[in-house]
Amino acid sequence: MKSIIIASTSTLHGGEYLEYLLPTLEVHFKNCKTILFIPYARPSGISHDEYTQKAVQAFAKINIDVKGIHEFEDPQTAVKEAEGIFTGGGNTFLLVSQLYKNNIMQLVAETVKNGTPYLGSSAGSNICGLSMQTTNDMPIIYPPSFQTLGLIPFNLNPHYLDADLQSKHMGETRETRIKEFHAFNSIPVLGLREGSWLEVKGEKIILKGDLKARLFKKNETPQELETESDLSSLK
Repeated sequence: MKSIIIASTSTLHGGEYLEYLLPTLEVHFKNCKTILFIPYARPSGISHDEYTQKAVQAFAKINIDVKGIHEFEDPQTAVKEAEGIFTGGGNTFLLVSQLYKNNIMQLVAETVKNGTPYLGSSAGSNICGLSMQTTNDMPIIYPPSFQTLGLIPFNLNPHYLDADLQSKHMGETRETRIKEFHAFNSIPVLGLREGSWLEVKGEKIILKGDLKARLFKKNETPQELETESDLSSLK
C-alpha cells in the first residue's frame, strides 16, 4: 500500500528545515531506522553532501538516520533496499534528469507503489505527479522525458502563489502559467500553498495543513479546496 507525504515546501518562513512536518514524519517513517535521501535537485547549486547533511540534521530530531543515494555504489540497489525514501526540493529539471540518468525513475515509482514510505518536498513532490510540466523551475538541463513517478493521477504546482493585486509586477501569475499548460494538456493541476501537503494512503489522497489548495481543470473555473478534502477521485 502506498504511504506518501507530498509537501509543497521543506521550510516555512522563519522555521528550520522540515521543522513544521516533523510530527507527521515521525509517524510516517515510524518503522524506519534509516531513510534514503535523494539530493539530486541541489537547491542553489549546493553539493549532494551539503544537502544530505541538512536532511541528516533534521531527521536526527526524530531519531532517524539518513544516507544520501550518492553515497552508494549502485543507486538501484540503494532504492530497492531503502526502508524509506525522501526526495528533496531544488530544480526539478535537474532532479528528473538525474533520476533518468541513474535509471531509477521507474524503480522509485515501483518501490513506493509497493509500500516503501516516501516523502517529497517541492521538486521531490513535483515528480509525484504524472509529469513535471507544471514546475516553477528554470530548465537548466534537458531531461530525456517530462514523465515522472505517477504516484498520483494529476499534476502539482508546489509553492503555489496567489496573484498580488497590489503588485506592479507585470509577469505571469501561477494561474496564468497553469492555464497555458491546459491549452495543450488535460491533466488536472493542484496548486499547493506553502505549509500544505498531501497524505496518500493506498489510493486515498487527503489535503493536509492549515491552508486551502487551488485545483485547476482544463476549461473550468479554478476551485478552492478546504483542508482535509479528499482528492482520491481526481483524474
